[in-house]
Amino acid sequence: MNEVKQITSLQNTLVKEVLVLKEKSRERKKRGLFVLEGKRELQLALQGGYEIETVLYCPEVISPKEILEIRQFLNSETTLVELSEKVYQKLAYRTTTEGLLAICKTKSHTLSDLAIKNRNPLILVAEAPEKPGNIGALLRTADAANLDAVLIANVKGDIYNPNIIRSSVGCVFTTNIAIGSTPEIISYLKEHDISIFCAALTASKNYTNVDYTKGSAIIVGTESTGLTSEWLDNSDQNIIIPMQGEIDSMNVSVSAAILIFEAKRQRGF
Repeated sequence: MNEVKQITSLQNTLVKEVLVLKEKSRERKKRGLFVLEGKRELQLALQGGYEIETVLYCPEVISPKEILEIRQFLNSETTLVELSEKVYQKLAYRTTTEGLLAICKTKSHTLSDLAIKNRNPLILVAEAPEKPGNIGALLRTADAANLDAVLIANVKGDIYNPNIIRSSVGCVFTTNIAIGSTPEIISYLKEHDISIFCAALTASKNYTNVDYTKGSAIIVGTESTGLTSEWLDNSDQNIIIPMQGEIDSMNVSVSAAILIFEAKRQRGF
């Protein structure tokens, strides 16, 4: 049984550590640690094989029964910390809290770490996504469609940003993710004979008139500038979702969902 520590002071070293890890990407990368919040997020992190260093909980918010259930899934090296309500309110990110936080070890997400079992994979690539909320929404879509992988090109910040964890509802922990530069990802896709379909306005086919049943990667760019020329120069086929209103694009996560589920439809799912 894990020994339980107690923290009642806002000046505690661990409290300061949690705040720094939540706020600073540089510290998360340097220390290889991040903070999550919520029962479902912790369950998904455990399901995704993440190593949990510390679980912090507030007994005024989460019940003893729930803590007992969670403890069954933790290894003996995980530290348990009971927080006073005042300390928990300082650390909690959400306005509607569940009484639970955890400090976890990050994973490596290089292309060389990427393992894809499907011989005809369906992959989403997002180039330089700007908003954590969009990244989280893309990961939720990837989970809903059970994609083989999500590749992020030229990432800004890191995927363990609390806003990404929150907006992905923990899907960041169970999705097959790799990060690299645009040239690295293009090379990876070509080496593995995966067709590149770029969402773009020029030289494009209607997205329903393209065959996604072989190994396919759907590439989406930022809403403001779209994809860089490097992607467009290496595209096997540009694809477009016809617009019927006054604007020429939608939110990137909405567009990605439409394209991905057309590919899934063609694959019989």
